[in-house]
Amino acid sequence: MRRRWPPPPGWWRRSSRRADRAVAADGRAGPGRQEPAGGGPAGAERAGPEAAAGLETAAGLETAAGADERWLRMAVEISRRCPPSPSAFSVGAVLVDRSAGLAADASARVLATGYSRELDPRDHAEEVALRRLAQHAQDGPPVPAGSLTLYSSLEPCSARASRPRTCTELIIEAGIRRVVFAWREPEVFVDCEGAEIMRRAGLDVVEVPSLAAAVRAVNAHLLA
Repeated sequence: MRRRWPPPPGWWRRSSRRADRAVAADGRAGPGRQEPAGGGPAGAERAGPEAAAGLETAAGLETAAGADERWLRMAVEISRRCPPSPSAFSVGAVLVDRSAGLAADASARVLATGYSRELDPRDHAEEVALRRLAQHAQDGPPVPAGSLTLYSSLEPCSARASRPRTCTELIIEAGIRRVVFAWREPEVFVDCEGAEIMRRAGLDVVEVPSLAAAVRAVNAHLLA
Protein backbone atom coordinates (compact mmCIF):
# COMPACT_ATOMS: atom_id res chain seq x y z
CA MET A 1 0.00 0.00 0.00
CA ARG A 2 1.43 3.33 -1.04
CA ARG A 3 0.36 6.33 1.00
CA ARG A 4 0.44 9.77 -0.49
CA TRP A 5 -0.34 12.79 1.68
CA PRO A 6 -0.24 15.51 0.69
CA PRO A 7 -0.98 14.31 -2.85
CA PRO A 8 1.90 14.80 -5.28
CA PRO A 9 1.64 17.34 -8.12
CA GLY A 10 -0.37 16.02 -11.03
CA TRP A 11 -2.06 13.22 -9.01
CA TRP A 12 -5.40 13.91 -10.67
CA ARG A 13 -3.99 13.38 -14.17
CA ARG A 14 -2.18 10.20 -13.13
CA SER A 15 -5.35 8.85 -11.55
CA SER A 16 -7.22 9.49 -14.80
CA ARG A 17 -4.48 7.75 -16.79
CA ARG A 18 -4.70 4.77 -14.44
CA ALA A 19 -8.42 4.54 -15.07
CA ASP A 20 -7.90 4.80 -18.83
CA ARG A 21 -5.31 2.01 -18.75
CA ALA A 22 -7.68 -0.18 -16.78
CA VAL A 23 -10.46 0.58 -19.24
CA ALA A 24 -8.26 -0.30 -22.21
CA ALA A 25 -7.30 -3.60 -20.61
CA ASP A 26 -10.87 -4.43 -19.72
CA GLY A 27 -12.42 -3.31 -23.01
CA ARG A 28 -15.11 -1.20 -21.38
CA ALA A 29 -16.07 2.46 -21.72
CA GLY A 30 -14.26 4.60 -19.16
CA PRO A 31 -14.75 7.78 -17.17
CA GLY A 32 -15.73 10.71 -19.31
CA ARG A 33 -16.44 8.52 -22.34
CA GLN A 34 -19.86 8.30 -23.89
CA GLU A 35 -21.72 5.02 -24.16
CA PRO A 36 -22.09 3.82 -27.77
CA ALA A 37 -25.41 4.56 -29.43
CA GLY A 38 -28.13 2.41 -27.94
CA GLY A 39 -25.97 1.50 -24.93
CA GLY A 40 -27.79 3.61 -22.36
CA PRO A 41 -27.69 7.21 -21.15
CA ALA A 42 -24.47 9.20 -21.36
CA GLY A 43 -22.26 8.72 -18.31
CA ALA A 44 -23.30 5.13 -17.55
CA GLU A 45 -20.44 2.81 -18.42
CA ARG A 46 -22.69 -0.23 -18.73
CA ALA A 47 -26.02 -1.14 -17.24
CA GLY A 48 -25.76 -4.91 -16.93
CA PRO A 49 -27.86 -7.55 -18.66
CA GLU A 50 -31.14 -5.72 -18.03
CA ALA A 51 -30.04 -2.55 -19.88
CA ALA A 52 -32.34 -3.02 -22.86
CA ALA A 53 -35.42 -3.82 -20.78
CA GLY A 54 -37.84 -1.00 -19.95
CA LEU A 55 -40.14 -1.82 -17.01
CA GLU A 56 -43.18 0.07 -15.79
CA THR A 57 -42.78 2.05 -12.56
CA ALA A 58 -44.98 4.51 -10.74
CA ALA A 59 -43.15 7.28 -12.57
CA GLY A 60 -43.50 5.64 -15.99
CA LEU A 61 -40.84 3.81 -17.95
CA GLU A 62 -37.47 3.22 -16.28
CA THR A 63 -34.51 1.28 -17.62
CA ALA A 64 -32.00 -0.58 -15.48
CA ALA A 65 -29.50 2.21 -16.24
CA GLY A 66 -31.98 4.77 -14.94
CA ALA A 67 -32.50 2.71 -11.79
CA ASP A 68 -28.72 2.51 -11.31
CA GLU A 69 -28.47 6.28 -11.37
CA ARG A 70 -31.39 6.65 -8.96
CA TRP A 71 -29.91 4.30 -6.34
CA LEU A 72 -26.42 5.71 -6.81
CA ARG A 73 -27.74 9.21 -6.17
CA MET A 74 -29.14 7.87 -2.90
CA ALA A 75 -25.65 6.60 -1.99
CA VAL A 76 -24.18 10.04 -2.74
CA GLU A 77 -26.80 11.73 -0.55
CA ILE A 78 -26.08 9.29 2.29
CA SER A 79 -22.36 10.14 2.04
CA ARG A 80 -23.18 13.70 3.10
CA ARG A 81 -23.87 12.34 6.61
CA CYS A 82 -20.25 11.27 7.09
CA PRO A 83 -18.25 12.99 9.85
CA PRO A 84 -15.48 14.74 7.88
CA SER A 85 -12.00 13.28 8.17
CA PRO A 86 -8.67 14.67 6.98
CA SER A 87 -7.38 11.15 6.30
CA ALA A 88 -10.32 9.28 4.72
CA PHE A 89 -12.98 9.77 2.06
CA SER A 90 -16.66 10.30 2.81
CA VAL A 91 -18.60 7.50 1.10
CA GLY A 92 -22.19 6.28 1.04
CA ALA A 93 -23.40 2.79 0.18
CA VAL A 94 -26.79 1.21 -0.58
CA LEU A 95 -27.60 -2.51 -0.99
CA VAL A 96 -30.57 -3.08 -3.31
CA ASP A 97 -32.48 -6.30 -4.00
CA ARG A 98 -32.85 -6.58 -7.80
CA SER A 99 -35.19 -9.56 -7.49
CA ALA A 100 -37.92 -7.24 -6.17
CA GLY A 101 -38.22 -5.72 -9.67
CA LEU A 102 -37.74 -2.16 -10.86
CA ALA A 103 -41.34 -1.27 -10.02
CA ALA A 104 -40.86 -1.93 -6.29
CA ASP A 105 -40.51 1.09 -4.01
CA ALA A 106 -37.47 1.84 -1.88
CA SER A 107 -38.86 0.19 1.25
CA ALA A 108 -39.11 -3.13 -0.63
CA ARG A 109 -35.80 -2.92 -2.44
CA VAL A 110 -33.26 -1.27 -0.11
CA LEU A 111 -31.99 -3.89 2.33
CA ALA A 112 -29.15 -1.94 3.94
CA THR A 113 -27.26 1.34 3.84
CA GLY A 114 -24.04 2.63 5.34
CA TYR A 115 -21.68 5.55 5.35
CA SER A 116 -18.07 6.14 6.35
CA ARG A 117 -17.42 6.34 10.11
CA GLU A 118 -21.11 5.79 10.79
CA LEU A 119 -20.69 3.48 13.81
CA ASP A 120 -16.93 3.53 14.35
CA PRO A 121 -14.16 5.89 13.19
CA ARG A 122 -12.67 3.00 11.18
CA ASP A 123 -15.88 2.08 9.37
CA HIS A 124 -16.08 2.11 5.59
CA ALA A 125 -19.50 2.61 4.03
CA GLU A 126 -19.60 -0.73 2.23
CA GLU A 127 -18.70 -2.78 5.30
CA VAL A 128 -21.42 -1.05 7.35
CA ALA A 129 -23.99 -1.94 4.69
CA LEU A 130 -22.73 -5.54 4.49
CA ARG A 131 -22.86 -5.85 8.29
CA ARG A 132 -26.48 -4.72 8.23
CA LEU A 133 -27.21 -7.16 5.41
CA ALA A 134 -25.93 -10.01 7.60
CA GLN A 135 -28.23 -8.84 10.39
CA HIS A 136 -31.13 -8.68 7.92
CA ALA A 137 -30.45 -12.29 6.95
CA GLN A 138 -30.72 -13.32 10.59
CA ASP A 139 -33.91 -11.39 11.33
CA GLY A 140 -35.85 -11.83 8.07
CA PRO A 141 -36.34 -14.08 5.07
CA PRO A 142 -33.10 -14.93 3.26
CA VAL A 143 -32.21 -12.94 0.16
CA PRO A 144 -29.84 -14.57 -2.35
CA ALA A 145 -26.68 -12.45 -2.41
CA GLY A 146 -26.50 -12.94 -6.18
CA SER A 147 -29.66 -10.86 -6.61
CA LEU A 148 -28.16 -7.85 -4.83
CA THR A 149 -26.48 -4.76 -6.24
CA LEU A 150 -24.14 -2.72 -4.06
CA TYR A 151 -24.15 0.99 -4.89
CA SER A 152 -21.17 2.94 -3.56
CA SER A 153 -20.40 6.59 -4.23
CA LEU A 154 -16.66 5.73 -4.39
CA GLU A 155 -14.84 2.75 -5.88
CA PRO A 156 -14.58 0.10 -3.12
CA CYS A 157 -11.14 0.02 -1.52
CA SER A 158 -8.49 -2.56 -2.35
CA ALA A 159 -6.00 -1.37 0.31
CA ARG A 160 -6.57 0.13 3.75
CA ALA A 161 -4.75 0.68 7.04
CA SER A 162 -7.72 0.90 9.43
CA ARG A 163 -8.70 -2.79 9.26
CA PRO A 164 -7.20 -5.99 7.79
CA ARG A 165 -10.02 -6.72 5.33
CA THR A 166 -10.67 -4.43 2.36
CA CYS A 167 -14.15 -3.62 1.14
CA THR A 168 -13.35 -5.38 -2.14
CA GLU A 169 -12.59 -8.59 -0.23
CA LEU A 170 -15.73 -8.26 1.90
CA ILE A 171 -17.95 -7.71 -1.16
CA ILE A 172 -16.55 -10.74 -2.98
CA GLU A 173 -16.78 -12.91 0.15
CA ALA A 174 -20.41 -11.88 0.71
CA GLY A 175 -21.35 -13.21 -2.73
CA ILE A 176 -22.46 -9.84 -4.15
CA ARG A 177 -22.36 -10.19 -7.93
CA ARG A 178 -22.95 -6.61 -9.05
CA VAL A 179 -21.37 -3.31 -7.93
CA VAL A 180 -22.14 0.20 -9.19
CA PHE A 181 -20.00 3.21 -8.24
CA ALA A 182 -19.62 6.83 -9.35
CA TRP A 183 -15.99 7.89 -8.80
CA ARG A 184 -12.75 5.95 -9.13
CA GLU A 185 -10.72 6.48 -5.99
CA PRO A 186 -7.97 9.01 -6.77
CA GLU A 187 -4.41 8.40 -5.59
CA VAL A 188 -4.71 10.63 -2.53
CA PHE A 189 -4.09 7.89 0.05
CA VAL A 190 -3.61 4.62 -1.85
CA ASP A 191 -3.44 3.26 -5.39
CA CYS A 192 -6.88 1.61 -5.55
CA GLU A 193 -7.62 -1.31 -7.87
CA GLY A 194 -11.01 -2.29 -6.48
CA ALA A 195 -12.84 -2.28 -9.80
CA GLU A 196 -10.19 -4.41 -11.52
CA ILE A 197 -10.04 -6.94 -8.67
CA MET A 198 -13.82 -7.36 -8.58
CA ARG A 199 -14.01 -7.79 -12.35
CA ARG A 200 -11.29 -10.43 -12.25
CA ALA A 201 -13.39 -12.21 -9.61
CA GLY A 202 -16.32 -12.28 -12.06
CA LEU A 203 -18.44 -9.46 -10.66
CA ASP A 204 -20.41 -7.14 -12.93
CA VAL A 205 -18.85 -3.75 -12.13
CA VAL A 206 -20.55 -0.61 -13.45
CA GLU A 207 -19.08 2.89 -13.37
CA VAL A 208 -21.34 5.95 -13.63
CA PRO A 209 -18.93 8.89 -14.05
CA SER A 210 -21.77 11.36 -14.62
CA LEU A 211 -22.18 11.42 -10.81
CA ALA A 212 -18.45 11.67 -10.02
CA ALA A 213 -18.58 15.46 -9.64
CA ALA A 214 -21.13 15.13 -6.83
CA VAL A 215 -18.83 12.70 -4.99
CA ARG A 216 -15.86 15.01 -5.45
CA ALA A 217 -17.90 17.85 -3.98
CA VAL A 218 -18.59 15.82 -0.82
CA ASN A 219 -14.84 15.20 -0.53
CA ALA A 220 -13.66 18.67 -1.53
CA HIS A 221 -11.82 19.12 1.79
CA LEU A 222 -9.39 16.35 0.70
CA LEU A 223 -8.78 17.76 -2.77
CA ALA A 224 -7.92 21.37 -1.97
